[in-house]
Amino acid sequence: MKFFIVIFFLFSSPILSNAQSITKSKGQIEGYILDSSTKLPVNYATIAVFKAGSTTTINGASSDSTGKFIIKGLSKGKYTLSIDFIGYQRKRISFVQENERMNLELPIILLSSGATQLNDVTIISSKPIIENKIDKMVYNPANDLTTQGSMALDVLKKVPQVTVDIDGNVELQGNGNIRFLINGKPSTIFGASLAEALQSIPASQIKSIEVITSPGAKYDASGTGGIINIILKNNNINGINGNVNLSAGSRLEDGSFNLNMHKGHFGMNAFFNGNEQLNTKTISSNRRSSVNGQPDTTTLLLQNGNNNYKREGYESGISANWSITPRDEVTGSFNYNHFSNNNNGLTNQQETITDNFNNVLSEKTSTRNSHSQFKENASDFSLAYKKTFRKKDQELDFLYSSSSGTNGVNISQQQQYANNASPLFGLISNNPGKDQETDIKIDYVQPFTKKFTLETGAKIVIENITNSIITDTLLNNGTYGNDADQTFGFNYNRKIYAGYISSSFSALNDFIEGKAGLRYEYTQTSSGFKDTHIPGYGIVSPSFVLSHTIDEHQSIKISYSYRLERPDYRDLNPFYNISDPHNISSGNPNLKPELGHHYELGYNRSFDKGASIYLAAFYRYNTDDIQSFTTFYPTITINGTEYSNVSLSQRYNVGREINTGANIYISIPVTNKFSMRSNMLFADRITNNPGNPTVSGFMSRINLNASYDFGHDLAAEIFGNYRSSQRTIQGHNPSSIFYNLAIRKQFLNRRASIAITATNPFNKYINQRQIVAGSNFYQTSLRQIPYQSFGISLGYRFGKLDFSKDDQNDSSAVPMPGDN
Repeated sequence: MKFFIVIFFLFSSPILSNAQSITKSKGQIEGYILDSSTKLPVNYATIAVFKAGSTTTINGASSDSTGKFIIKGLSKGKYTLSIDFIGYQRKRISFVQENERMNLELPIILLSSGATQLNDVTIISSKPIIENKIDKMVYNPANDLTTQGSMALDVLKKVPQVTVDIDGNVELQGNGNIRFLINGKPSTIFGASLAEALQSIPASQIKSIEVITSPGAKYDASGTGGIINIILKNNNINGINGNVNLSAGSRLEDGSFNLNMHKGHFGMNAFFNGNEQLNTKTISSNRRSSVNGQPDTTTLLLQNGNNNYKREGYESGISANWSITPRDEVTGSFNYNHFSNNNNGLTNQQETITDNFNNVLSEKTSTRNSHSQFKENASDFSLAYKKTFRKKDQELDFLYSSSSGTNGVNISQQQQYANNASPLFGLISNNPGKDQETDIKIDYVQPFTKKFTLETGAKIVIENITNSIITDTLLNNGTYGNDADQTFGFNYNRKIYAGYISSSFSALNDFIEGKAGLRYEYTQTSSGFKDTHIPGYGIVSPSFVLSHTIDEHQSIKISYSYRLERPDYRDLNPFYNISDPHNISSGNPNLKPELGHHYELGYNRSFDKGASIYLAAFYRYNTDDIQSFTTFYPTITINGTEYSNVSLSQRYNVGREINTGANIYISIPVTNKFSMRSNMLFADRITNNPGNPTVSGFMSRINLNASYDFGHDLAAEIFGNYRSSQRTIQGHNPSSIFYNLAIRKQFLNRRASIAITATNPFNKYINQRQIVAGSNFYQTSLRQIPYQSFGISLGYRFGKLDFSKDDQNDSSAVPMPGDN
């Protein structure tokens, strides 16, 4: 109860504050901007709104790919509209907002050429770092200094409502079941290893990250935690421009190149990035105490060792956009991604068995040498067609996308007793696989009135995964022979058929704006798993979001979505990973999909001097929740081989899980030069596992970002992140804290920059302590992860923009929507 009192106070206090607010207003103005000679849309034109007779901008926007712009929140009065774009003459339009609820549509605005050529233009982004929209939050990393020379995984640590642990596990409002997209499309690079994939995408290539906690019916129903969409950079401005970024450091090295070319109806974008994480050594220790079934003996296992880790990768891609006519647009893209890692470890082990009187019955000392290598090659191809119509906002979209990946895991290990010349145990395992996904979808938008729009669509997803496991075990003569019980192959196939209908509307005299929809998905799955049948299942997924604008500074929204988390082939694969014979893991082919209800109440408040706050209270209820569970066996027989003193970890549908919490994002410009941001998450998780006690675990995630502008294009930033421990159904997950420092100097008219960065400069290791316990065992572990790093980043932006116009008008050009 106290928790909800705190939430109520947080939501109420901004509304009752004495901060100055503007009179309630919901008026808006919209229009289209075209080239006066070609009649083609002018994209990225800047529109500024001034009070009549004033030179201070009070609102503004930019035009989209159709030339359209919308400016909301205008109170009653007289205004001047200023339209600017490089290479065109500035245009000013005066208008009157007669009342606070007036929606004004301007006639088509035609811009005339003001120059034939403009050389060496520097394009500087002015977007805010955080944008809060009705159905998502958008993070723009361009001006965040501590992301210089970093990867997507580092950028995600600064995104509101998102948390990332030291191992690269990502959570959205405390839930790790997230659907990741790139430019709105799925990719197989996320299939084999999410953390590895997110460490292969450079921050310099990311335009924005969209966070969608309650996805609408248009989105796939997969991912009970929500959707994170990574938008890569692209540029439709005429001419040639791009950027180069180089980073070197004690832990990470990265280099990237981005090139944009656009002329008239056609544009292209190409990029390449290469990165490498230098060799790091992680120190680990593990202590497990267990009893046998009688119980009359206790076994103590001590493991101490280290692991050397190194990774590398590169990513490249090309995309093209062709405006066949002002109403027909084709976009195509191809991306290729490669990454790999190598691990080499040495572990010293000691097993001591004692009786109930603490007498030592046996003692064994052994050494285990292990090696693993992972490699992934993935490619994504997409082709999209968009058709717009004379009626405003009427649109038809078709998308074909195909993603293919090949991956391989090679594991070897040998375990040897002390004073024994021959190894006790050894194996070599090779696990190559292929992953193919094809998506075909069509969407149609039909506006009926200014206040009601209907959208519908259909989609089919076809996934094919082939995998083979070849395992050789060490024989008594010191050679390796094939282990038939651990050698097999399988085909995993899944088809998802989906259809949806969704509406956007305003009601009660514009008191409420909202989106509501219904999606149906049917899943068919077949696999080569022995004695396993996976039945088909359907899901009806409703969703809605309702928003009310209190005044120009305040808004409130409520949302709901019903989603599922399908177990993937890694969760289902019954292959036993015996790289550590005392800690074995395997998939569970009997897993069912996890189902989740998500409710959210959000409040947004901005202040006159630039401060803003966003509060979100959420409630998530999952059934058949999928979690990892560890069972201890004094002895266990796997495929005819007996192993002793084993912890077996598998995924199970544990029952119900309830998450209740709040996310708070605050941005404060303390002075004109000093600003602060903070993202805080507080939640309580209750897990009800049938046959076991109910477990409740409170957690907090807090980060703080402070930046200072020294002037003369010199700025500094510090970012700190704290993650508390959290109780689980079998113990506790570890806590962590880290911090980043950065200072950047821009020069050559802000085209070039140099930044010096540091991560945990005063602490070499981050300590990760974890507890896992069951009815017959208790295990504690400690990992010391080397997280300290120092680096330097160089960046350069170049551009030569050609705004020469074609001499002849485009005879195929037709009036844009709204031109009567």
